Amino acid sequence: MTMFKLNACSTWRAIIISIATTVSFSAFDSVQSQEFPKKEIIKIIVPYAAGGPTDTVARLLLPHMENVLKQTVIIENRTGAGSAIGARVVANAPPDGYTILIGNISTFAIVPAVMNHPGYDPTKAFAPIVQTSDIGNVLVVRPSFPANTVQELVTYARANPGKISYGSAGVGNSAHLMAELLRSKAGIDIVHVPYRGGAELSIAVLSGQVEMAFTDLSASIGLMRKGQLKALAITSNTRTPEFPDLPTMVEAGFPDIILRNWTAAVAPAGTPPAIVKQLLSAINDGLASQDVQANLKKIGAETKPGTSEDLAKLIDADFKKWSAVAKAAGISID
Repeated sequence: MTMFKLNACSTWRAIIISIATTVSFSAFDSVQSQEFPKKEIIKIIVPYAAGGPTDTVARLLLPHMENVLKQTVIIENRTGAGSAIGARVVANAPPDGYTILIGNISTFAIVPAVMNHPGYDPTKAFAPIVQTSDIGNVLVVRPSFPANTVQELVTYARANPGKISYGSAGVGNSAHLMAELLRSKAGIDIVHVPYRGGAELSIAVLSGQVEMAFTDLSASIGLMRKGQLKALAITSNTRTPEFPDLPTMVEAGFPDIILRNWTAAVAPAGTPPAIVKQLLSAINDGLASQDVQANLKKIGAETKPGTSEDLAKLIDADFKKWSAVAKAAGISID
């Protein structure tokens, strides 16, 4: 009987401590939420150079965040290591809501999938806030290339093994992985030629240095409109309103080659949920605005207001998918 009383007392004591701890953390979170933002500046880290698609998204959202949060918001471009440097900065920042990261699929899925030591785990290092934009990649060739469809390209490549080269904006980036996925699924022998960035890659296709490439729609949209690049397919689930006659890779017979070059906002892991919620509200306010939507449409992108839970699932799914592709293709970066 005495033993039962002791066990019962211990059990109730544990329950009371658990409840007290939960209430304590809830109260602490509430206080932090009420105080946020009390500092004068909120910093957005963009792990790419100014002027690119990800940077554009951040700069479009900035005034809306300032309006909702009533604080100054600045952008700091921290480039390098394919966006890993900027990601590390935020992963190691205080989890107080004053430093956030706006990166893209490469930051959250592809770079950590191909880099041996990225310095962060995208599924553990961050508190997801929200996906911010969505844009497809396009498979492009020069106008004189003797293929007008993906199937014609595959047929041509099979008839000319080892003679078709594809470009990418660097070893291990999305263009590299998608082309390797096409090579594997189509059973074709194509040669990889890496370049230092999207601008060099576009020039390489235009000049005939390489026959084909998967490029971000925002980087190719102007050349496509002028007829200087010929697009064979887009990597999104559905066709883009900008080019309604352009089929998807799924329609072309490759259901596994789906990639949306999405961007997203995250905070350091451990950021209180109430603060994440405030940041989510401020960013979604911008994503719902007509000016942000109109400006993103110009580069072939669309806004993606949603929830933190949606983003967490997206990061996890794409990280797993591209990790598997990189492993199968033997792609790794030290």
